[in-house]
Amino acid sequence: MSIGPWQVIIIILAIIILFGGKKLPELARSLGLGLKEFKKATRGIKDELKDTTDEVEQSATKDDK
Repeated sequence: MSIGPWQVIIIILAIIILFGGKKLPELARSLGLGLKEFKKATRGIKDELKDTTDEVEQSATKDDK
């Protein structure tokens, strides 16, 4: 079950009615900043995980020698 174009239009109209035209840019900006922070945090976690994995692999290869 996917969302069709009419459902998207109805959702957008409902958002415009609920928040009004003046609040939409502010709402979009806040949403964009939140998404940016989420991506930054996700990237940081991935980098930490990769670093830890690399350290474990290096120590495992040292122990094998």
